[in-house]
Amino acid sequence: MTLGEVQETNKMIREMNLDVRTITMGISLMDCAHSDLQVFNRNIYDKITRLAEKLVKTGEDLERQFGIPIINKRVSVTPISIAAGGLKTDSYVPVAEMLEKAAKEIGVNFIGGFSALVHKGFTEGDRKLIESIPEALSVTERICASVNIGSSRSGINMDAVKLMGGIVKKTAELTADRDSAGCSKLVIFCNAVEDNPFMAGAFHGVGEPECVINVGVSGPGVVKRALEEVKTSDFETLCETIKRTAFKVTRVGQLVAQETSKRLGVPFGIVDLSLAPTPEIGDSIAEIFQVMGLEEAGAPGTTAALAILNDNVKKGGVMASSYVGGLSGAFIPVSEDHGMIQAVQKGALTLEKLEAMTCVCSVGLDMIAIPGDTSAATISGIIADEAAIGMVNNKTTAVRIIPVIGKGVGEIAEFGGLLGYAPVMPVNGFSCASFIDRGGRIPAPIHSFKN
Repeated sequence: MTLGEVQETNKMIREMNLDVRTITMGISLMDCAHSDLQVFNRNIYDKITRLAEKLVKTGEDLERQFGIPIINKRVSVTPISIAAGGLKTDSYVPVAEMLEKAAKEIGVNFIGGFSALVHKGFTEGDRKLIESIPEALSVTERICASVNIGSSRSGINMDAVKLMGGIVKKTAELTADRDSAGCSKLVIFCNAVEDNPFMAGAFHGVGEPECVINVGVSGPGVVKRALEEVKTSDFETLCETIKRTAFKVTRVGQLVAQETSKRLGVPFGIVDLSLAPTPEIGDSIAEIFQVMGLEEAGAPGTTAALAILNDNVKKGGVMASSYVGGLSGAFIPVSEDHGMIQAVQKGALTLEKLEAMTCVCSVGLDMIAIPGDTSAATISGIIADEAAIGMVNNKTTAVRIIPVIGKGVGEIAEFGGLLGYAPVMPVNGFSCASFIDRGGRIPAPIHSFKN
C-alpha cells in the first residue's frame, strides 16, 4: 500500500466507521463424533478451546498494530445436527451449553453452528437439533442457530417451513423477558453458504477444511461518503464510485485475513464484503439510499438503488481479493440500521417492501420485529415466501424475524449492542394456515437442472 492509500484508509476508519466486523474461525467437529454425550461434549470443548485459544488476542494485536477496529471475534463449527448425529440423547441442549462454555473460555462474542440442513428432508439428528433450538437459545448468550429449509437444486421442504414457524414462536416465548431476543440468534435459510462469517447464520460447512479463517468487512459509512462526492452524477459514475470504494474496503479485509491466518497458522478462507450497518449515525444503508436520491428507504426506486449497490459492491470486492465469498453485498436489517428504523416509523418502509428488496440484497428479511400474537402459520408463510425468492433466483435468502411477545405495532423492542432496537411492524392478517398445512416439498424450479 502506498502512503496515500494508508492515509485514505486511516481517514475511512476515523471519520466513516470503517471496520472489520468480524474475524471468524471455522472449526470442523467431524472427528469429535461419539455416541456418549459426555465424551462428545468433552471432545468439542477441547478442540474449540485448543484451536481458537489465541483468536481473540490475535485480533486485539492486529487492532493495535494496524489501527483497524475489529468489532467481533467469532467461531463457527460443523452443523451440530451432523457432528452430533450419532449421539444417544433426546436433546441437544447440553451440547449448546458446552459450546457456550467453550465460547466463554476463549472470549469470543458468538459461536455459530447450532444448525441443521434439511432442504431435502430430516435425519433423526436434524429433528433433535431443531426441537432443541428454543431452549438452547433461552439458556445461552453466545450460541447462534440456523436451519436451511430450501435450495435451488432441491426445492423447499415445507414440512420444515411449518416446523420452523412454531420454533420461532416458541423461542420468542421462552425469551419474552428480553423482548424475545432469542429469535435474534436464529436464522432460517434457503441456499445457505458454507463459508459465511456473519452471525447468526454462520456454520462451518462440510466442504470446508479442518480449520479456516474467514473475515467479514463492513463499510456503509465509507460508501455513503464516497457517493456524497458524486451526488449529482449519472448512474455510470455512481456505479464506478461504489466499485472503487468496495475495492479499497476489501483490501483492508484481505490484509487482516492474511495476517490473522499467518499468526495463527490457520488457512485463510474468504473475505466477505457485506455492507452491514450498525445503529451508529452515519453507518446506515438507508442513508446511502438517501444520498443516491431517495427521500427515504422504501420510496419508489429503493429496490433499484439496492440492486445497484449490491452488484457494484460485489464487482469491486471481487477485484480486490481472489477469495471473496460468504454473502458479500448489502444487508438490510431493520433493528441494526437507524435509517431503516426511521423509515419504518415514518411509514415509508413496510414488510412487503422489504420482501421486494430481498430479491436483490445479500440475505433477506433480517432483524424484523413483528407483533407477539402473530401466529406460527403466518411466520411459516413469511419464511416460505422468502425461501421461494431464494430458490427461484438462485441466491441466498433468509428470515430472522422476532415476534415480540407482549408488544404490538408501533411499540419498540430493545435488543442492545450491535443488534440495536426495532419498531414492531404490522403483518398481513389474512390466514395462510391451510396452505402451510399441506406439507411435503415444493419441487425445484426448472432451471435447477443444469447438468
